[in-house]
Amino acid sequence: MAETEKKPVKITETILRDAHQSLIATRMTTEQMLPIVDKMDQVGFHAVECWGGATFDASLRFLKEDPWNRLRKLRDGFKKTKLQMLFRGQNILGYNHYPDDVVEYFVQKSIANGIDIIRIFDCLNDVRNLQTAVSACNKEKGHAQVALSYTLGDAYTLDYWTETAKKIEDMGADSLCIKDMAGLLVPQKAEELVRALKEATDLPLELHTHYTSGVASMTYMKAVENGCDIIDTAMSPFALGTSQPATEVMVEAFRGTPNDTGLDQDLLAEIADYFRPMREEALASGLLNPKVLGVNINTLRYQVPGGMLSNLISQLKEQGKEDKYDEVLAEVPRVRKDLGEPPLVTPSSQIVGTQAVFNVLMGERYKVATKETKDILLGKYGQTVRPFDPEVVDKVLGEEKNQAITCRPADLLEPGLAKFEEEMKQWKQQDEDVLTYALFPKVATEYFKYREAQQTGVDPNAADQKNGAYPV
Repeated sequence: MAETEKKPVKITETILRDAHQSLIATRMTTEQMLPIVDKMDQVGFHAVECWGGATFDASLRFLKEDPWNRLRKLRDGFKKTKLQMLFRGQNILGYNHYPDDVVEYFVQKSIANGIDIIRIFDCLNDVRNLQTAVSACNKEKGHAQVALSYTLGDAYTLDYWTETAKKIEDMGADSLCIKDMAGLLVPQKAEELVRALKEATDLPLELHTHYTSGVASMTYMKAVENGCDIIDTAMSPFALGTSQPATEVMVEAFRGTPNDTGLDQDLLAEIADYFRPMREEALASGLLNPKVLGVNINTLRYQVPGGMLSNLISQLKEQGKEDKYDEVLAEVPRVRKDLGEPPLVTPSSQIVGTQAVFNVLMGERYKVATKETKDILLGKYGQTVRPFDPEVVDKVLGEEKNQAITCRPADLLEPGLAKFEEEMKQWKQQDEDVLTYALFPKVATEYFKYREAQQTGVDPNAADQKNGAYPV
């Protein structure tokens, strides 16, 4: 093949974010990351995904670390490599919608502290929930990558994906990502989808998938051969299972082809050697459950993400109703259809799964509806690709259905920064603290108390209980 036809595929390395989020519940600490940063910086990755997603919550809640400090330390270490984060659109890194002023300030501070690329997605692919974050990223001169939450269903045709991609290009995105969080994209469909998206837009295209169903490496091969520019991979000690395909394997698979990455396997081997003891330790402690390392073909059979399957099992176990597992699995696609056929990704996967459990255990569909099910039907998460089942709307909402909204949910929210500033002013040590508090008020307050105790050697609880000074 002629020299001019070469098109090296670029690699985004996920070991510092999605890989450990997927396999060890986001428990890798900053101190575990820092010693290998210099070597990772020499590889020539397109980017290293190292922040956002669940890392923010887990840092505060479980590791007693300031996520902003982590970002600054990683930025100091990575001199040449772009840093990337995952951002849930109007949900930022939390689980509900936040006012525009909070979204804009979070984007501003993320970029100021060292993020280069922000991958922005919405669980319903409602582009209205993406615009504020994209515009803020453009304003701060960051790279706004918008992700399509990939899913299967009658509504999700090639036309649907290409039309959504065109809207994303028009809103000011710098690149496009296919976010296949459940490992549902099979090789042949990847070929079709990548070709269609490359024809529909001029944006660089990245593919993110998980190995859950066992097809991910083959899917990457087909995607790259058909024009995909960037793939997400994880260093082998934290690859496969519910994580991404292994970086070294994909580098080797493309070696000598027009898509050769040009990355150095010796350097990658040194990095893998660094992380391998962490994997062994996680296995020995039970933090890494061997169950998440296998292939779960039920993901493809039921179109249910691996994490959602384990949630369903644990919900049924708690009720002593594990024998209802198959019934619940059969109910999931029905509930999904009733609720407008949303992609199954946080938080829609939890909403659909929990409602399916209730429907089966109660012996009557929608006899009990969760608050979240009601909120989806009221439009509080945004617009679904299909209309809701009118009978389900009547049964769940009754007269309340007249309060349903059709506008962008965040249009109903008052600006929030000033209120959050006032509530947490006694804890503020840096500008970013107000954002930490805005997203997770209780978890942040606990962390701020811990931080103060570490700095002063005095347990703040005693004083707080006396004067009731902190908000909960």
